[in-house]
Amino acid sequence: MKIIFLLAVLLCPGLACAGKTSDAILERGQLACGVSTGVAGFSAADSKGEWRGMDVDFCRALAAAVLKDPNKVRWSPLTSQQRFTALQSGEIDVLSRNTTWTLGRDAGQGLVYAGYIFIDGQGFLVHKRSGVMSAKQLDGAEICVQTGTTTEKNLAEFARASRIRFKTLMFENLRAVLKAFFSGRCQAFTADASALASIRANDSGKPEDYVVLPERISKEPLGPVVRRGDEDWFAVVRWTLFALLEAEERGITQANVDALRARSDDPAVQRLLGVGEDVGKPLGLDREWVYRVIKAVGNYGEIFERNVGPASLLQLPRGINALPRDGGVMYAPPLR
Repeated sequence: MKIIFLLAVLLCPGLACAGKTSDAILERGQLACGVSTGVAGFSAADSKGEWRGMDVDFCRALAAAVLKDPNKVRWSPLTSQQRFTALQSGEIDVLSRNTTWTLGRDAGQGLVYAGYIFIDGQGFLVHKRSGVMSAKQLDGAEICVQTGTTTEKNLAEFARASRIRFKTLMFENLRAVLKAFFSGRCQAFTADASALASIRANDSGKPEDYVVLPERISKEPLGPVVRRGDEDWFAVVRWTLFALLEAEERGITQANVDALRARSDDPAVQRLLGVGEDVGKPLGLDREWVYRVIKAVGNYGEIFERNVGPASLLQLPRGINALPRDGGVMYAPPLR
């Protein structure tokens, strides 16, 4: 045992190896990232076939950290039914696909969440002509739901708690749900409010004709997921998310990262940008990994603003997804 321990110390300084998943990524020269089949603002291909969104930017950040190139990503569009199997089987390295963190998923399927990148809540999308202003006015309505999601159970629990009844119409994929809803087959569509805002902006044809009702009937923390059992890869994914938040807190942006790296005398900024204490070594990464991440995608606030914020098509307020100093809960432990 002593010989094995000494070898581990020699081969993995600081007792931090890249881990089997990181090794596989380095060997193939590409990160395999599981994304949605198309939710604007989170993960969707544009007219040129380029993937964009918060979840997409996170995978680019991981590629920048591990492979030193944010473009070395293989995108795997996955339905709700496919996503966990793809991760469990090793088809993908990380699932970055508007996926709710729940106990059953985190503890019961051989998976583990690295944190949350967006905190959401389930809502309802209706046509304005319905006159419905509250979810409690949907008593007796037909509601479209996608199977394989947390929305089914949330809807049933909301109905019981509110003492109202719905007729649910179940569909296996998002395209089928949207076709049914926009054709008038159901009076409401329920999903995460961010997804509803995306659908309203990009799929309705006339966003002004539709409204997302004010109620949020659940907690939906959405975040990246990895396979359980590779603690080294888990740490890389988790601390990449934390690095994006820490960069925003420290005022490090895609535009000023080079200037701060050259001139800042703040030890915390120096650590992040690879000119101070080495925060890459414990993760099996080089000391400049955070610098590359911010250079590639910016900080968390920049990712939020360009993909889902007030200036984007979704026009979502920062709200609970702000830093604590701004009334939110997006908090990173110290990177040191």
